Amino acid sequence: MDLLQKILEFDTELFLFLNGFHSDFWDTIMLMVTRKETWIPFYAVILFFIFKIYKSKWWLVLLLLSITILFSDQLSVLLKETIQRLRPVHNPELEGHVHNVLRKGGLHGFVSSHAANVFAIFAFTTRLFRNRGYWFLILLWAVVVSYSRIYSGVHYPLDILGGALLGWLIGMGTYKALMFLEIHFFLFRNPKIETTNLLPLQMGTILLVFSILTATIFIMAFILHRYNYL
Repeated sequence: MDLLQKILEFDTELFLFLNGFHSDFWDTIMLMVTRKETWIPFYAVILFFIFKIYKSKWWLVLLLLSITILFSDQLSVLLKETIQRLRPVHNPELEGHVHNVLRKGGLHGFVSSHAANVFAIFAFTTRLFRNRGYWFLILLWAVVVSYSRIYSGVHYPLDILGGALLGWLIGMGTYKALMFLEIHFFLFRNPKIETTNLLPLQMGTILLVFSILTATIFIMAFILHRYNYL
């Protein structure tokens, strides 16, 4: 119990350290980063290449990807309600010390659903596309989105790590389920998922969309603050 208490105390100290780096400009950046709507074009280009690459099997891949996200989201919520660890922003011991951006969310925070979802997508799609550039890009995206939850004051670092581990395990599990289904029911239909990769030009398109989105976030934040819209 003493060890657990020390871990939780360190987690709180690390949270306060990371949450303490903030400004009005970065509040706007993180507000947009943490919103799922911001990344719709990014999701769309990934889905487009699933349709394009996997042809007659696109619906199977999309079904397992949907199950991946559903499981990670719902299991993370179940863990929140079972463990019932208060979010930092709801912790009375931290009142006045937490920098909160946007809304406070529900009472409980372990594990982070945002972290679970983005790392489930990371685990599933990196095995699916098997492209080193994509691996680094989607990892960067998952880490930044997860960090935005600490910046926003709604999750401790352990909430993020727990969510990331949960999401990664689910993503790996559903990818193995996809392989099982292909081997037993779709083996003779092309293309074979296990040997189909994301091509350099396709990766370039995904990187371009990500770069444009990132630039748009910074430009919008600059304009909003430059002309005092916030």
